[in-house]
Amino acid sequence: MSAPSVMLVEGSTFCLSRGGGTIAADRAEGLFVRDTRVLSGWRLTVNGHAPQPLGVRPAEPFSATLLLRTPPPEGRADSAALVTVARHVGDGMREDLTVRNLAGTAFDCVLALEVDADFADLFAVKDGRDAACATEIRCGEGALDIAAAPGLAVTVRAAGATAVGRALRWRLRLPPRGTWTGCVQYLPHLGDEEITPGHPCGVAVADSAPARRLRDWYASAPVVGTADHTLSAVLHRTLADLGALRLADGDRTAVAAGAPWYMALFGRDSLLTSWMSLPLDTAPALGTLRTLADLQGTRADPVTEEQPGRIPHEVRVGRAAARLPGGAPVYYGTADATPLFVMLLGELNRWGLDPADRDALLPHADRAIDWIERYGDADGDGFVEYRRTGDTGLGNQGWKDSWDGVTFADGSLPEAPIALAEVQGYAYAAYLARAALADDTGDTATATRLRAAAARLKEAFDAAFWLPDRGWYALGLDRDKRPIDALTSNIGHCLWTGIADEDKAALVADRLLAPDMFSGWGIRTLSAEMGAYNPVSYHNGSVWPHDNALCAAGLARYGFTAHAARVAEAVLDAAAHFDHRLPELFCGFDRSEFDAPVPYPTSCSPQAWAAAAPLLFLRALLRLEPEADGVRVAPAVPDRYLPLRIRGVRVGAGTVHVTVDERGTRVRGTADGVRRAG
Repeated sequence: MSAPSVMLVEGSTFCLSRGGGTIAADRAEGLFVRDTRVLSGWRLTVNGHAPQPLGVRPAEPFSATLLLRTPPPEGRADSAALVTVARHVGDGMREDLTVRNLAGTAFDCVLALEVDADFADLFAVKDGRDAACATEIRCGEGALDIAAAPGLAVTVRAAGATAVGRALRWRLRLPPRGTWTGCVQYLPHLGDEEITPGHPCGVAVADSAPARRLRDWYASAPVVGTADHTLSAVLHRTLADLGALRLADGDRTAVAAGAPWYMALFGRDSLLTSWMSLPLDTAPALGTLRTLADLQGTRADPVTEEQPGRIPHEVRVGRAAARLPGGAPVYYGTADATPLFVMLLGELNRWGLDPADRDALLPHADRAIDWIERYGDADGDGFVEYRRTGDTGLGNQGWKDSWDGVTFADGSLPEAPIALAEVQGYAYAAYLARAALADDTGDTATATRLRAAAARLKEAFDAAFWLPDRGWYALGLDRDKRPIDALTSNIGHCLWTGIADEDKAALVADRLLAPDMFSGWGIRTLSAEMGAYNPVSYHNGSVWPHDNALCAAGLARYGFTAHAARVAEAVLDAAAHFDHRLPELFCGFDRSEFDAPVPYPTSCSPQAWAAAAPLLFLRALLRLEPEADGVRVAPAVPDRYLPLRIRGVRVGAGTVHVTVDERGTRVRGTADGVRRAG
């Protein structure tokens, strides 16, 4: 049986290996820095034999210690030595190697570390394609330099080692019970930019830049206390994973979409993750907005699908950028990132945004609104539609962007352009968010115009999308304006944004929790009664935690607190079966059929919006909302989570502390206007 895989991540660097540390070029493994595989081979031997894995001891998201033993001598049951590899990633990698003699006699050995690099782009590795670069290797004193071209190389360095071929070797003689230690540094060279290692040899790991950043992140986070072990463990994992998925760029911090294949800025994912994480920290939201604003479209390009005002879908660096449409580092094919950009700016302003930062971003919000009204609504019917303009872009450009992610009830595929239900909700919320921002700046004309636009959109949405004979909103409208009549989780997003009519909300809430939609582990993406339903599909019957969190927040918004609690409890219960780390998605089999959620084979983990989902569940249960005069709290928290205490939620320049227990709700803090309602 092979050892389980080990995933370590820090910013745009990640390492995926087997439990013994082994990396092979023909597998989806390696050390990746900025979307390039800078280590495609890693094999450690002692006297020519690979040590046997004993276990993995994770420390932080970027660090783990691999425990191995030398194979027992022939005819013996016991190993002579313990080998440990303490692996730390961050703009390269560092490994602290230890060989411990377990015997009462001297132990002689040759320790060899064989390495290789193919500099394949991330997409090629993910897809199993051969995209290796021809490389040259140079051996120096205690170092190997593997290079494919100028600006595309990696140096593997270890003091005291001898470089031979593609290996570093140490000849060791350990006294009885003796120990040897060594440090290996992996230094990538990508382009002209100098990459400073995150964990340099000779510096205590606890003093490294990644460790300090994560420590500061932990220290600044609100503290949550609950009697429920599952909720406590899930929130701890959320904090660690979101800390590791941050992308630092100077004074900015943005959010990567997820490991292993999406350690980059994605418009939709990064915006929604930042939105859900606002009670934890507002800095990633501001950094994400600033970075996306810098990349906002300025011209029309049918290949990259750039359009004036459009917010990007995906941003790549290095060789992976050549795999995006047009070979450009930025691809714009998304219908929802642009309204979500405006939504996040408005929500960040509610939580406390410096007026100078707000004013700097307002022109970008106005350009985004212009995109919604001109390019997003190309046919002038009032709805935001999508249809790819190039041959290589995404066919579906909502969050269910797989080729079959949008279907009719009978399973057939609609023709583009397609107007998705949730995207209309995002546009509606974007209008209202920009109107509220206009109120803050005294721009009455803009506020009035956009509130009127929101009202028109809401009325038109109800008329075109509601299916009275079905009792739910259509997934979308196709090329001929026919309702795409499948029952999907997307309608829960319509509750979250507020575009759903009050008189339809109860029907929507009940449909989301009906047996064909609710698996017991969460809300399925597609009803089990639909033609395309498959519980082991990516978007047609699986359960996505972030999707469920948005649905729960929408249910709570319309007052369906029991429904919201049922969803939150189900997904958090599922997390306990994934070592308290919610994956990107899992299969949609019913809880009555299997007593644990069934993993989806290629689900990403950690994944940003899945990691942030518990924060939105908690906010929905507390019904905690920032308001102009402070915060409003109206808890509807299940008894199993009580007593629930949250200390240090930052709102503006102040902080809020909330306690919910059998005696009721108590709120105190330094933010103005802190109050309990409901």
